[in-house]
Amino acid sequence: MADPKGFLKVTDRELPPRRPVPVRIMDWKEVYEPGDSAVLRRQAGRCMDCGVPFCHQGCPLGNLIPEWNDLTWRGEGRAAIERLHATNNFPEFTGRLCPAPCESSCVLGINQPPVTIKQVEVSIIDEAFTRGWVEPEPPGRLTGKTVAVVGSGPAGLAAAQQLTRAGHTVAVYERDDRIGGLLRYGIPDFKMEKRHLESRLRQMQDEGTRFRAGVEVGRDISWSDLRARYDAVVVATGATLPRELAIPGRDLDGIHFAMEYLVESNRAVAGDAPANQILAEGKHVVVIGGGDTGADCIGTAHRQGALSVTNLAIGRRPPEERPENQPWPMSPTLFEIASAHEEGGERSYLASTVEFLGNDVGEVRALRVAETEFVDGRRVPKSGTEREIPADLVLIAMGFTGPERAHLEDQLGAQFTDRGNVHRETDYQTTAPGVFVAGDAGRGQSLIVWAIAEGRAAAAHVDRFLMGETELPAPVGPHDVAIGLQPA
Repeated sequence: MADPKGFLKVTDRELPPRRPVPVRIMDWKEVYEPGDSAVLRRQAGRCMDCGVPFCHQGCPLGNLIPEWNDLTWRGEGRAAIERLHATNNFPEFTGRLCPAPCESSCVLGINQPPVTIKQVEVSIIDEAFTRGWVEPEPPGRLTGKTVAVVGSGPAGLAAAQQLTRAGHTVAVYERDDRIGGLLRYGIPDFKMEKRHLESRLRQMQDEGTRFRAGVEVGRDISWSDLRARYDAVVVATGATLPRELAIPGRDLDGIHFAMEYLVESNRAVAGDAPANQILAEGKHVVVIGGGDTGADCIGTAHRQGALSVTNLAIGRRPPEERPENQPWPMSPTLFEIASAHEEGGERSYLASTVEFLGNDVGEVRALRVAETEFVDGRRVPKSGTEREIPADLVLIAMGFTGPERAHLEDQLGAQFTDRGNVHRETDYQTTAPGVFVAGDAGRGQSLIVWAIAEGRAAAAHVDRFLMGETELPAPVGPHDVAIGLQPA
């Protein structure tokens, strides 16, 4: 284990400081200052190497957390990245973007702040890239089998890397002009600079994975033709259908889904500013939705020079400490202050948007909002509590309802569940033979760590489908969460 007395000697949780707000909102760089290696080793040394490491229970990937904590504490960075890569293809993504359910399950968290697992993870991979320890791992032989992966988000990339390393010829199809999915165009650079994505894509290309950007399956090539061309297909298109807010005034100009706004901003930061870009500069911005996507919109609006930013959430303000009905080692719903919230704006809870109000030329000018009350278990606007909030730009960040069906039904005969997800069996195979689904397209909107875990697991089942057996690890099955199982 790490320092046997580490959790007794160091009881505080230490994280790298965030750059000052007035400085960081002037650029799109990541918000954290470089970490201190001495602090990192102290935090890794707090890991107790528990007899039953519940951090494994919290991590869908089954990351070997006590092992690489110990190696970090000992200063053995190269061994640490080997153990980290054994279960996680992309720790540079999860270390920045995952909400870290492993930390909620940390045994030390019962009576102390948990180990800074996420920070240790990202520090391991950052050092590995800096020192040149992340090298291509091309297969020793080719199987002669071909696989198409549709979608280049974390699930698709994880499946593609695993299948390439197993010796299959893999092509990743992406309808956008660049590879990366939401990692590319959905995540602002202040959360993850795109150089991390580019570094990983270079490794995958050197391993033999082929990328086909700017190709929309279902339009540029049919799903049935793709299936005929390849020995297997993996659907990893994500859950991209946004949840609508169908209230009066929805058709006014200046009201957009969050992803419309974030994609255009990310394109602009990459040097490809679209014509008539949606901008917050000089505007009163209202973000509807209190999740991570809403926070991304808030941080983006600050950097674009918004006059004001108001964040509305329909639910109650979460507690600041673990509630009794969410005991350890569950991942609790807590009030959190993301970096974007530090940068300004107002957060309002129990806020139900009743109507969008417009001006004489059809542009949104305000929202009519009421207090939320609960009636028969439903959240409804409370009569007599209406008020107006000025708004020149409204961003709807209320989550996603499922994947786009986009010819999957008529061209492949794939079936969908009652919840709108692609139906799949325990081997990740859809109702179309040889077509598999991984990530949010089959699971529904979820965490990046689940997307990578499912991509890895689906790859193992594809390999078995093609070869009759597999040596690829399958960390989770698609129904594990429903029946309460976790990876071994």
